[in-house]
Amino acid sequence: MLTKTASHAKWICFITLMLSVLVWFGQEQRQAAALRSTSFTPVQANNIPIPVSGFSQTAVTLESPKGETKPVSSQARNYKFFPHPGQDLSKYTAVEVTATGYFAGKESTGKSPGHPEYGVTYSGMMVARDVQSFSTIAADPKVFPIGTVLYIPGYGYGIVADTGSAIKGNRIDLYFETKDQVYQEWGKKKLNVFVVKKGSGKINQSLWNQLKNELLY
Repeated sequence: MLTKTASHAKWICFITLMLSVLVWFGQEQRQAAALRSTSFTPVQANNIPIPVSGFSQTAVTLESPKGETKPVSSQARNYKFFPHPGQDLSKYTAVEVTATGYFAGKESTGKSPGHPEYGVTYSGMMVARDVQSFSTIAADPKVFPIGTVLYIPGYGYGIVADTGSAIKGNRIDLYFETKDQVYQEWGKKKLNVFVVKKGSGKINQSLWNQLKNELLY
């Protein structure tokens, strides 16, 4: 049996321990409450636009360390599935065509790399494929004169710069960079294309750039 002094010491130790636990618990509760009551203001990039319908925007505003703002120009839109947002396709003439694909190689043109006319179109322009701008396509000049700009859903904008012995009537041939792309990305399709601008019968680099500035920039 413990003496009266030992019993008192035991209760004093127990009470001290309980007080320590209560003090610690109270501190934890106050810290948690402080965290919950703290309001955080999210930092948002300055005027960074949200891409819509697969397009990246043409301009963003960046803020320099000194707080100065300056526009950054960008023309990186992808027109493969959507036309320029400033163009309403319902306002253009729609023409049903059969569209096939070709590339600059021997299977499509009979020319191999090293041939002096490899990659050269009927108009004299070099073949080009650019979903952010224009691509060269072949058509019957009696239907779509050289220099005509078409919007082809699933391909993008094409400028008639080439012809072909098998490209007659309402048939067009779309340029791709490789044979695999011809088969994997296109093949043969019947669809409506839209005449964005009728050509004058010729196309060169100067006219090409003029059309880009007029229709896309």
